[in-house]
Amino acid sequence: MKLIILLLAITFGFGATVKNSVDELKKINARHETNGYKHHPNMLPEVVIVAPTI
Repeated sequence: MKLIILLLAITFGFGATVKNSVDELKKINARHETNGYKHHPNMLPEVVIVAPTI
């Protein structure tokens, strides 16, 4: 019985570690993608106003 409880504890611990690693990897990927836009200061399209002024 103790062996089964120990195996379950190890399994849950390993699962928590993997889940934490996946969350950190997602954050790192998002940060890397955001840092990639530093060399492009303005990614918005240019707007030209063509209406006549009143």
